Amino acid sequence: MKIAVLGASGQTGQYLVQQALQGGHTVTAVVRDPGKITESHENLKVVQADVFSADSLRTPFQEQDAVVSCLGFPPSPWWGVTGYTRSLGAVLSAMRDARVGRLVAMTSWYTQPDSGAGAPLVVRYVLLPLIRSVLTDMFHMETALQGVHDLNWTVVRPPGLQNLPASEKDFLTHEGYSVPGAVGSQVARGDVARFLLSQLDADAWVKKGVAMHTK
Repeated sequence: MKIAVLGASGQTGQYLVQQALQGGHTVTAVVRDPGKITESHENLKVVQADVFSADSLRTPFQEQDAVVSCLGFPPSPWWGVTGYTRSLGAVLSAMRDARVGRLVAMTSWYTQPDSGAGAPLVVRYVLLPLIRSVLTDMFHMETALQGVHDLNWTVVRPPGLQNLPASEKDFLTHEGYSVPGAVGSQVARGDVARFLLSQLDADAWVKKGVAMHTK
């Protein structure tokens, strides 16, 4: 499969690129700074582009089978975060122009404002307020995707991320904003990348959001 990866130079994106290449996929890494991609492979192409510009994304999206987004934007309590919603418009427009029909995008647990009510106290009263600006913009992006009917999209919601490689653990999933009964509030980035890739040829979560964890 030919895959365009957004956020390929980020921590999760790097795991995803490596796994995709190991799995025999052809990868176009779409990045702001090509110098941050250290991976070298005959099936890897690194392209500089602006994720907020449909014109910039059209060329790297040409002849791709799918787009996987590992984009991440830092919290901004004073000004708010808009990167997820701003980039989505450009991504969808470029996908339509390039006739790419599959999008898998990573967000997070607890994007919906009331969904953290049952979270542990430290998560509810310390972590979530710190990153609420990010979660709010993610939620707006997810809401916008719910109105997209001409593309096959999947939103993948992991919990907190650990910079660890993939394991062989089975996945836990739930159609919601967290996984009930999951032990711990973190998951390896390598496992998130593994789950994102698994969705490319799966139908279970098309046009849905899925919270994931590992057993």
